[in-house]
Amino acid sequence: MDFEEYGEDDRIIGRERQTEDRDERGLRPIRWIDYAGQTKVKENLKVFIEAAAARGEALDHVLLYGPPGLGKTTLAGIIAAEMGVSLKITTGPAIEKPGELAAILTNLNERDVLFIDEIHRLNRSVEEILYPAMEDYCLDIMIGKGPSARSIRLDLPKFTLIGATTRAGLLSAPLRDRFGMIHRLELYNTEDLMEILRRDADILNIGIDTKGLYTIASRSRGTPRIAIRLLKRMRDFAQVKGAGTIDKKLADYGLAALEIDERGLDKTDRRILTNMVEMFCGGPVGLETLAACTGEDPVTIEDVYEPFLMQIGYLAKTPRGRVLTRLGWQHLGLACPDDYEKKVRGLGSALTGDPAQEASFPVQTDIDSFMDFSETSPSDVTGVSDITSLTDPAGAADKGELNND
Repeated sequence: MDFEEYGEDDRIIGRERQTEDRDERGLRPIRWIDYAGQTKVKENLKVFIEAAAARGEALDHVLLYGPPGLGKTTLAGIIAAEMGVSLKITTGPAIEKPGELAAILTNLNERDVLFIDEIHRLNRSVEEILYPAMEDYCLDIMIGKGPSARSIRLDLPKFTLIGATTRAGLLSAPLRDRFGMIHRLELYNTEDLMEILRRDADILNIGIDTKGLYTIASRSRGTPRIAIRLLKRMRDFAQVKGAGTIDKKLADYGLAALEIDERGLDKTDRRILTNMVEMFCGGPVGLETLAACTGEDPVTIEDVYEPFLMQIGYLAKTPRGRVLTRLGWQHLGLACPDDYEKKVRGLGSALTGDPAQEASFPVQTDIDSFMDFSETSPSDVTGVSDITSLTDPAGAADKGELNND
């Protein structure tokens, strides 16, 4: 697998694949009994696999989506192992021409599993080859050019396509609709991450106690890839600074040296939150302005840093810009200003701590959600003295209430 394409977030707590993750394959479970977490997805897949195996048929096509590092490739390997068939792995960007995909498909055996990572990045002409292959198990090939050109149809073995993507919304509707099973992978809880770390520590021959496991798991952002990466770094600290065993004291020391706090935030995350407080009193602040103040690229902030800050409720997107929530203030150990509630009036208890305002106005705290104010009228909104400042940028600008960025 080409690791050079996974270089957008090279922090130790980044979810994207990094060069040091090359030995992940040796740690991946190949049976359900060793696979922790994703209980609902796992139970459903067990039923579908058992039924397909009993009928002697290929499993229906599967789409797995969710944030990076949650185990989509691992699940594909387990599915192939449970079906007792071979697994062929490739990536969307690696297939540049229709002929390359045709070569892969014609080399598959009956019931084999083809795993395409980052399937949303497939070339459109390549994607169209997949349509008849997924639906009718055949390939339409053009031979010759001009008036003498003719189309022939090649039969394919019945195979299972497993597509993985971090951005399901970028998949075209015809491709998405051809998957018989679509599963979203959720972030892992601390207990499941501890089970994963315990198994990997045994494989890597790393001494670690329960409190050490908890300390690492609780700061891993719900992502096994990050947890395993931190485990390896704590192993280094244990060998050099400790007695070779990872306990809570050593894990705290090592994570502090890496500047990772108890919520899994690093120095860049905290700098974004701190700048919002020190320069804008918690917001609202526009993306371009925030990028200029932190020295980060706007796309990097939006795609790398903001999602997790919104997932844990420290940051919210509003029509007027980014706003630090009360939880964000508390994490920094700072008290909200007296006029904070007035500034973010009507934006809900996530920001102000006032349950009375919770349902008064929608706030985007999830990266997958989008705000739509097209059908909102002033009479539908409580706790907002001037709805124009929120729905009419031009009117708000006249009153000086809108961040021009």
